[in-house]
Amino acid sequence: MTRTGTIMASVVCGLASIAAGQGTPGTGASLAWTSTDPILVEARRLVAAGELTKAETLVTDAAATKPEARQACEEMQEIIRRLRREYSQTLDQLVAKLEKSIPDVTAADVERWREQGQVECRTFDGQIWYFRREPGHILRFCEEAKRRRDEHAAKNPAPARSGPTPDERLHAHLREVIAAAESTGKTEVVPIRHRITYKLTVKPNRPGAKPGSLLRCWLPFPQEYRQQKDIKLIRTSPTEHVVSPIATEGSYVEGSPHRTVYMERRIEDPAQPVQFEEEFEYTSFAYYPPLSDDAARPLSAGIDPRYLAERPPHIVFTPKLKETVDKVVGDEKNPLARARLIYHYVSETIPWCPEMEYTIIPSFVEKVLATGKGDCGVQSMLFITMCRYAGIPARWQSGWESKPGDTNMHDWAEFYVEPWGWLPADVSYGLQKSDDPKVREFYFGHQDAYRMIVNRDYGAPLQPAKPSLRSEPADFQRGEVELDGRNLYFDDWSYDITFDLQPLGE
Repeated sequence: MTRTGTIMASVVCGLASIAAGQGTPGTGASLAWTSTDPILVEARRLVAAGELTKAETLVTDAAATKPEARQACEEMQEIIRRLRREYSQTLDQLVAKLEKSIPDVTAADVERWREQGQVECRTFDGQIWYFRREPGHILRFCEEAKRRRDEHAAKNPAPARSGPTPDERLHAHLREVIAAAESTGKTEVVPIRHRITYKLTVKPNRPGAKPGSLLRCWLPFPQEYRQQKDIKLIRTSPTEHVVSPIATEGSYVEGSPHRTVYMERRIEDPAQPVQFEEEFEYTSFAYYPPLSDDAARPLSAGIDPRYLAERPPHIVFTPKLKETVDKVVGDEKNPLARARLIYHYVSETIPWCPEMEYTIIPSFVEKVLATGKGDCGVQSMLFITMCRYAGIPARWQSGWESKPGDTNMHDWAEFYVEPWGWLPADVSYGLQKSDDPKVREFYFGHQDAYRMIVNRDYGAPLQPAKPSLRSEPADFQRGEVELDGRNLYFDDWSYDITFDLQPLGE
């Protein structure tokens, strides 16, 4: 048996021993954010103040002298590196990007908008750095920038597009789902067969790579869950692989909340890229149970209390969170109505924004409450946290959205109301712009068929275990890679996903 074959055999044995259960839910965050060691507490203060060099010096020295804090200190070193990557754009680079939408924009414009708090940036060691995904925030939230962009676009109109808009295509699907569910009495309707090819390519000349180095790779794989069925792995490259168990519904989600296909390769030539690939199929149904406040029942005693609890650092009942929930739900007692009030609040008051990588966010909920905006995962975590504080069990779900022409990573939530059990809620899709109330409210308690569910919790361990700090400690959608036991971050590799969809007759 080859060395790789031996490792893979041990992986299979390890999975068999842990597939039956799930321990205490993980934090979904690096030790850099959760350690109570005084060195890390001080390092976090320095990072928050933008004094990155001082923080680096502190944790580098401590890693060498305090064995009990070494892992957390090393993770803080990596967090600082990732933070610098997220905020790596200069003023000149940002102006050059903005000129594509606002040709007469100047550096003085950007400086003015920054002083008004309309630009995502950080000051590190006395120098201003702009978020690498800007001008995404500027063109969404700065009224002057939006006006000037729109004026330029009006004078230079793009060629008219033929065919329905993305919203029109989506709403046609939602109307089909509603009609099928109401005419048949079924909750799972309008099935779509998905065939997906996923490729992850490790870039050549990675630091430390040498002939014989071991690359370990975890790729996303669909869960078998309610409206997502008939999973079939067609092929992998390399051919040796291990598929983690499905997540199962015990009192809490057990098995593999993050579902993976695991593979390994030995590097032959470090100057060449290395690729991992999987191809698989599954069927996704839309989910549309009939909901009404009159049918909702009080929560019974059987629900796992962890679905109502805090889970620091991302699910925390801060004073601001409590105050917000109390104002939103008021005196409403009906559990479905309470959840709907929270859904409307997040959908209507927390706009989507381009988000920094989750690994550098100390707390999702504290971040969104402080800024008033967030991406799909941050929005969903706020919904989950508000529901839990309001006495409504709630949990994470994520993977990919697969709408034709609009595929992307995506996060959403589930909340629990009897007699229906777990219901989906997508606050990022939110209230749809439609005169039909059923379409408008679709994503509260229902889900379309354009989904790939990979994760049924956040912050869960990968199977087999990945000892190094993950590129994404909370979510799992793009994959994870190690080189000789050292994590390879997102800038060390690229990925490509292809969806082939086939509607199925019912």
